[in-house]
Amino acid sequence: MVIRENCVIGNNLKIWSNSVIDYGCVIGDNVKIHYNCYIAQYTTIQDNVFLGPGVVTLNDLHPGCKYSRKCMRGPTIEEKVQVGGNSSILPYVRVGRGALIGAGSVVSKDVPPFSVAYGVPAQVVGSVFNLKCKTDLTDKPYKEDWRSR
Repeated sequence: MVIRENCVIGNNLKIWSNSVIDYGCVIGDNVKIHYNCYIAQYTTIQDNVFLGPGVVTLNDLHPGCKYSRKCMRGPTIEEKVQVGGNSSILPYVRVGRGALIGAGSVVSKDVPPFSVAYGVPAQVVGSVFNLKCKTDLTDKPYKEDWRSR
């Protein structure tokens, strides 16, 4: 695990092995970053976010351009977002509060709050509140009251 300089890190960060938080990132409270994740420079991750294994954020719109350093910016991942393993989130993208990103997705556009998005490129397919539990442990894993928790 590596956390570079000039980062602002909130309370209760849980970060697993082989993950890197590059310089200039802002990480909120109660964030979980699983194995083998790369958090690019200038990424913002708000409170209570979960990043599955192998999640990568990116920050360079035009790699190799002589001006690329001037326009670098990572994505903004709002509070309570859940990101499935091996997903990539591109520069300047905003993932809205409470969204769920399916495993293996490439998020190239903003995702609205409480949306489910997946695929390459990721597409919004519905609301987290319409998901059904496939194991019958509960009727819905994300109930309306989840917004305020």
